[in-house]
Amino acid sequence: MKALVLLANGFEEVEGITQIDFLRRGGVEVVSASIHDSKKITGAHDIHIGADETLANVNPDEFDIVVLPGGYGGMMNFKNSEAVAGLLKKFVSENKWIAAICASPSVFGVLGLAEGKKCTCYPGFEEEMKGADCTGENVVVDGKMITSKGPGTSIDFALKMIEILVSKEKADEVAEAAQYSK
Repeated sequence: MKALVLLANGFEEVEGITQIDFLRRGGVEVVSASIHDSKKITGAHDIHIGADETLANVNPDEFDIVVLPGGYGGMMNFKNSEAVAGLLKKFVSENKWIAAICASPSVFGVLGLAEGKKCTCYPGFEEEMKGADCTGENVVVDGKMITSKGPGTSIDFALKMIEILVSKEKADEVAEAAQYSK
């Protein structure tokens, strides 16, 4: 399995880095991709990181899932990106997994990708989830869409993706090795 984690200036660092870290621990090949022209990204809390690649230089056909971390600034950059919109629509049309946490499920909402689905998002963004049933749960899976609530649910979100992409046993193994329990 191969995951594409998109990064945009203003992303919530814990939501992006946790996904990259835990998915790799779970045996998922991960490529982090900046949606900007540069691999250098500045997070919401002024943490500077380097993405593996830029979105323009990745082949989406190689990936099984695309993941959008939250953070208001990052989410706005995702919403304003035609490349991100095209990528998400392509994944949905090809019945591939899409995942987002915090404010970023609203990107699915404005694109109409969440219509008729159960989901969750950061409180206050439910209005942008057009036609979706926002449950308020920490992590929600409906069809090939995974959504999560916010920074504090980052590990749950990552473990759910590992469970789906690899196995429940691998997700449990990663949680145990990380000393994580609910």
